[in-house]
Amino acid sequence: MTQGRLPMTTRYRHGYDAVYDAFDREGGARPSVFEAVLSRRVVAFLIDAFLVGLLCIPLALVVFVLGFLTFGLGWLLFAPLYAIVALVYVALTAGGRFSATPGMRFTGIEMRTLDGDAMFPLLAVAHALLFWLSIGLLTPAVLLVGFLTPRRQLLHDIVLGVVVVNVDGDYR
Repeated sequence: MTQGRLPMTTRYRHGYDAVYDAFDREGGARPSVFEAVLSRRVVAFLIDAFLVGLLCIPLALVVFVLGFLTFGLGWLLFAPLYAIVALVYVALTAGGRFSATPGMRFTGIEMRTLDGDAMFPLLAVAHALLFWLSIGLLTPAVLLVGFLTPRRQLLHDIVLGVVVVNVDGDYR
C-alpha cells in the first residue's frame, strides 16, 4: 500500500478489496469499520507505551554516559527522554507507511484523515501532542467523547480531522 490518498477501492495487504465509504459525515455506511475501535485503541496505547519504555532503556544509558562527558549537563535530558522517544516513535510509525503504530497494527486498527489519506509524520506528532494535552486537562473523561460520536472519534481526532478504523472490518 502506498502512502497518500486511497482510491475508492484498494487492495489491502490482507488480500481483500476494501471500499472506503466509512468517512462520510454520518459515521459510515459500514458500522463494523468502527466497531470496538475504542477498546482496541486502549490496548494499542498500552502496547505502545511499553515499547517506548523499552526503547528508552538503551537511550537512558547513552544519556547517563553523556552526563559524565558533559559534567552533568547531559543528565538534563533524562526529564524529556520519554516524551522525545515517544514523539519520534509516533512520527516514524503512525506517520509512516501503515498509518499505525505497532500496537495499532497488533490490534488491527489504523489512522486515516477524513478524506482517506494516510497519516504523515507532522500530523501524527500533532495527534500525540493533542492527546497528551487532552488527557492532562480532561483526564480519562476524554474517552467519553468517543461514545458520543458515530465514528468513535476522541476529541483530538475531531480537532485534527482524523479517524481510526478497523483494518479487518467488514468492508463488503
